Amino acid sequence: MEESTNGNFLALFHDIMTIGAIAAVVVAVLIYIIHNIRVSALSDYKQKYDYIRKNEISHYKYAFIAIAVGVTFIINTYGKGSLTFDAIWFSVRVFISVAGGTLVGYIGALVLQYYYPTKLDKKLKKWRYMPRVNAETGNRMRLLREDEEDVHLDEGMRAEEDVFSVDYDVWIDEATGHTKVEKYPGHLEALQCNNCGFFTMKVIREEIIEPATETSEGELVKHYECQYCGSIRATQFHIAKEEDYQAFKPEKLEFRKNTMVNLVKVDIHSSTGGRKSYDFQSVEQAQKFLKEFDFEKTQ
Repeated sequence: MEESTNGNFLALFHDIMTIGAIAAVVVAVLIYIIHNIRVSALSDYKQKYDYIRKNEISHYKYAFIAIAVGVTFIINTYGKGSLTFDAIWFSVRVFISVAGGTLVGYIGALVLQYYYPTKLDKKLKKWRYMPRVNAETGNRMRLLREDEEDVHLDEGMRAEEDVFSVDYDVWIDEATGHTKVEKYPGHLEALQCNNCGFFTMKVIREEIIEPATETSEGELVKHYECQYCGSIRATQFHIAKEEDYQAFKPEKLEFRKNTMVNLVKVDIHSSTGGRKSYDFQSVEQAQKFLKEFDFEKTQ
């Protein structure tokens, strides 16, 4: 009687695992398809850019989680129809299935964290620089160079570009003079000023109130100033213990002026293996960026 009950439980368990594995894979595929359908449904290139940048990695993360769950279920179907119930064997199989699913999920997380951002960056650049068309006239628009676009930006926008917190692209229909201004994230982060509303609030001075020791954290006050309206504020932060703190200063790079340069690419590697890549349209922009760059503030 007990053997029959165990057999029925095992058969039911295997059926549930099989259905669950199929359902998990279907969910993963649906997440992928629905995401790409939503991207395709957006006709505006800027909207595509914003949607992909905000949602793609998170949606793919959910798809990997669903696949990991599916793998867990699939491993739990091992021996279906040929093995009898054994408590120890059953417990070991459940443990191995969870470990296998976790491994798949972990690999997916590594792919999304280290490999996929490079592909995502290429995809974002494709939509950002895809030629725009004037919806009113059907004319193809031209992307203005950095030295041409300032006349179409107000003072606050130019201030945001000067601190590299925001980057503006200006497209112009040269036949009609119609312009389209698009806003993109910059190379460096700056806080939004509560006074003027622009992302131009930068750290101008740091003051250590209490130094960190090997046994206790320290206190640091950062003083901010808006590069547009001059508003100031201060924020207090904790400093990690000395044994946990690793300072990193990017190596200073020197450029030679070259009027033929169309693109400057800067790759910065941290001592802990982190890597960041930035593109600039001129040597002067890259030099100014490196003078203000702090790798720790971009983490």
